[in-house]
Amino acid sequence: MDAIGRSTGLRPRRSAESSQQHAAVVPRAIENHGVIGDLATIALVASDGTIDFLCWPDFDSPTIFAALLDSERGGMFQIAPELAKPRVTQQYLPDTNVLLTRWMDDEASGELTDFMYVKNRRSDGSSMVVRRFRATRGSLKVRMSCAPRFEYATRQLPAKLEEGNVIWRKANGEVLRLLSGVPVVEADGAIIAEVTLQAGEGVDFILDVGDDGEVEATAQEMEEQTVAFWQKWARQSTYRGRWREMVNRSALTLKLMTSRKHGSIIAAATFGLPETPGGSRNWDYRATWIRDASFTVYALMRLGYREEAMAFNDWIGERASECDAGGRLKIMYAIDGGQVPEERSLDHLRGYGGATPIRVGNKAAEQFQLDIYGELLDSIYLSNKYGHAISYDHWEGVREVVKFVCDHWEDPDAGIWEMRREPQEFLHSRLMCWVAVDRGIRLATKRSLAAPFSEWHDVRNDIYEDIWKNFWNEEKGHFVQTKGGDTLDASLLLMPLVRFVSATDPRWLSTLKAIGDQLADDGVVRRYRSNDRLDGEDGAFSACSFWYAECLARAGDTKKARRVFESVLNYANHLGLYAEEFDAKARLAGNFPQAFTHLALISAAFYLDRELDDRNSQEWRP
Repeated sequence: MDAIGRSTGLRPRRSAESSQQHAAVVPRAIENHGVIGDLATIALVASDGTIDFLCWPDFDSPTIFAALLDSERGGMFQIAPELAKPRVTQQYLPDTNVLLTRWMDDEASGELTDFMYVKNRRSDGSSMVVRRFRATRGSLKVRMSCAPRFEYATRQLPAKLEEGNVIWRKANGEVLRLLSGVPVVEADGAIIAEVTLQAGEGVDFILDVGDDGEVEATAQEMEEQTVAFWQKWARQSTYRGRWREMVNRSALTLKLMTSRKHGSIIAAATFGLPETPGGSRNWDYRATWIRDASFTVYALMRLGYREEAMAFNDWIGERASECDAGGRLKIMYAIDGGQVPEERSLDHLRGYGGATPIRVGNKAAEQFQLDIYGELLDSIYLSNKYGHAISYDHWEGVREVVKFVCDHWEDPDAGIWEMRREPQEFLHSRLMCWVAVDRGIRLATKRSLAAPFSEWHDVRNDIYEDIWKNFWNEEKGHFVQTKGGDTLDASLLLMPLVRFVSATDPRWLSTLKAIGDQLADDGVVRRYRSNDRLDGEDGAFSACSFWYAECLARAGDTKKARRVFESVLNYANHLGLYAEEFDAKARLAGNFPQAFTHLALISAAFYLDRELDDRNSQEWRP
C-alpha cells in the first residue's frame, strides 16, 4: 500500500482505441489554462484537465510536458471523465493556488483538484504534482494518461514498475515517479488508467521525483497543508479596495513565480508562446529581469508582503555587488543569479499554432539596456525607505552602478522593448538613467551615506535638461520614443509614475492624449508602431494597459481611468490571469502568466482606489 491508499499495477498493452485517443489531442488556447506551482516550478493546467506544460524540476529546467507547443511530441498528463456534452468550469479554491476543474453533465458530474505540494520549509526538495479526481454525482468513467517527454521532448524513456510505482529513470540516475490509486497499463508511450467511480468515490495520482516508494503525507494531508499555506500567505495582504479579488489573484500569481530558494522572480512561466498567431516572436521568459525589480518591490510592499520584497531586494542587491568591472549589469539573470543560457531553437517541435522558431535561452541577455539601472536603484531605494538599511558592501556596489550611469547615460542602447536592431537613444532609457542618479542621491541623503553629491547632482540635471530639449517634439506636441524622433512609445507612460514629470503638466497631458489616440483601443495599449525590424506585428502589451489607467487617474480623469481599468480586467482569462500581450481581439497572447502585467495591475488598482476615495492627496505620495 502506498501513501494514496491503493495498489498500483503496470500491464503493457496497446490498443487502437487508446492510441487514437492519445493522438487526437489538439493544442489548447493560452487563455484556457490555470497554473499551479510550489515556488520552484509551475505547471499549466488546461480546462480539459490536461497538464500540457511543465518544466521540471525548476522554472528554467527542460520540459517534461510540452503538448502546448506540440500536441504529438511534447508530452502531457491528462485526467478527465468520459461524458457526452459536459459543462466544464475552473476556479481556484478561495485565496489559494489550488485549482478545481468541474465537469457537469445531465446524469453525472465530477471534479479534479490540482496543486503542487508546498512544503512548510525552505528547502531544495523535489516538486510534487498532486491530482485528485472525485465523482460528485452519478456514475462516471475517468481516464488518466501520463506521457512525459524529457529534455524538451527529445527523449522518451521506458516506464517500469518498481515497488508499486511507475518509474522513468534517466541515464544520470534521476527518477520521475508516478503513484496511482488504481492499476495502470502502458499504451503507445503513455501510462493509462481507467476507473469507474460512483458519487463520493475518488482516485488520486501523484507525480514526483524519487524512487524510495514513500511520500511524506497522504494526498488529503498534502491538500490540506497546501490550502493552509496559501490562505495564510494571502491573509497578509493589506489591500481592501474595490478590486480585491483581482488584486489578490495577481499577488498569488506573483508568489507562484517567486523562487523560495533564491528570492528571485521569473518574468513568465513559459517559453515559445507567440506574441502574434503563427509568428516568429517567440521568446523564453523563464529568467529574472532587473527591469522588473522596482515594480516587484513596489507592488509587494504596497500589499504588505515585505518578506518577499526584501528577499527579492536581497537578490537584486547581490547582483549589484557582483556587477562587472565599472558597474555594468546584465539585463537578466538565471533564477539562481547565474548566466542565462545561450539562445537556441527547438526545431523538432511544431510550435503553438505552428508558430516557430521555439526559442529557449535568450539572446537579449547580451544586449546593452540602460533603463535597468534606474529600475534597480528605484527598487533598492524603496526597500531602504520601507525596510532595512543597505549594507556597506551593497552601497559600494550601488555607487559603482551610479558611476556607470554617470559615464554612459548618453550612449545608445536596445531599450526596454529589447529591439533586435541597431542601438538608439530612447527616451525611456534616458528617463531611467535620471531615476538611477536621482534615487542614488535620495538614498545617500536618507541614510547619510558617503557619495559624490556634486557630480551626481550635475549629471541628474544634465539628463533632465536633455530629455526636455531632445525628446519633446514641438511639431507633434508630445514626447517621442527616440532622440529627435516623431513616434510614440507606451513606455513614456512611466514618466509621471517615476516622478520625472507632474501627472498634470500640460506637455505630459498632451503626450497622454496622443498615446490614447494613437496606441490605445478601449484601454488595450500597443507598445509602439515604429518598425522594430522583426518579422510580423507586435500585439498590445498587457502591462501598458494598466500603466495607461494609472496615468489617467493621476491626471485627474478618474472616470476614464476606471473605465479603462475595468475594461482590461475583463480581458483576463476565466481565472484572472494574464499573458504578456493581447491580440487584435484582446485574447491572450505570448508567454503566460506574465509577472509584469500582474505587477502593473496591482499598482493601478492601488492608486485608483485611493484616488476614488480622495486619499492620495491626504495620505500618500507616489
